[in-house]
Amino acid sequence: MRYKLIVLDLDGTLTNSKKEITPRNRETLIRMQQQGIRLVLASGRPTYGIVPLANELRMDEFGGFILSYNGGEIINWETKEMIYENVLPNEVIPVLYECARTYHLSILTYDGADIVTENSRDPYVQKEAFLNKMNIRETNDFLTDITLPVAKCLIVGDADKLIPLESELCIRLQGKINVFRSEPYFLELVPQGIDKALSLAILLKQTGIERQEVIAIGDGYNDLSMIKFAGLGIAMGNAQEPVKKAANYITLTNEEDGVAEAIEHFFQ
Repeated sequence: MRYKLIVLDLDGTLTNSKKEITPRNRETLIRMQQQGIRLVLASGRPTYGIVPLANELRMDEFGGFILSYNGGEIINWETKEMIYENVLPNEVIPVLYECARTYHLSILTYDGADIVTENSRDPYVQKEAFLNKMNIRETNDFLTDITLPVAKCLIVGDADKLIPLESELCIRLQGKINVFRSEPYFLELVPQGIDKALSLAILLKQTGIERQEVIAIGDGYNDLSMIKFAGLGIAMGNAQEPVKKAANYITLTNEEDGVAEAIEHFFQ
């Protein structure tokens, strides 16, 4: 099979614990693009948090794609064209805000290069800003100062406080949005139907690439669907067990250049 597209999760997959692309991974992926294979960076991160990695891999030169917000946005990074966008219903934002306040937790969303929140000193807000290399813009009135519509909100806090809130929101907003935790301290609030595989299917229709021609590499639960969807699904050595079980191949960890190892294995 001649593969035409490599889809990569970022945190725990493409990047190491320092959130950096190692030289071996970078050189391998640039070489693949020079051979005509296109890249997709698929992550729960906001678009702005993916851009530096896309540029480091020279994806604007080779016609790569950014699939951000777990599939909420698809951008052709060569032309900067937005191919697909899915946003939260405006009417749920006040509900999310009031629930966060009731549970004494911080809520944030994204606006260009900024994270918008009322609690800039919250360590979990600062962690999200660090992960995405974004500025924190503090506001005294979250609901007034955000720009609607938004692609995603995040409620952050200690895991034991998020558990009851997650259960409440799943019931109250069932059928309206998706609620899940990407980390014990990050509660993701995204549009209904957001899924990496569903967005990948939309991208394939745009490009004419068949799913059998796709390699998908990831480590987390939100990578499961695309690993099952792709012609070749690869799990990182540090992946969650269900991800490993769903994969066709298990590579090394993200600290051991697992992405490069997998690609070299299948493109000898």
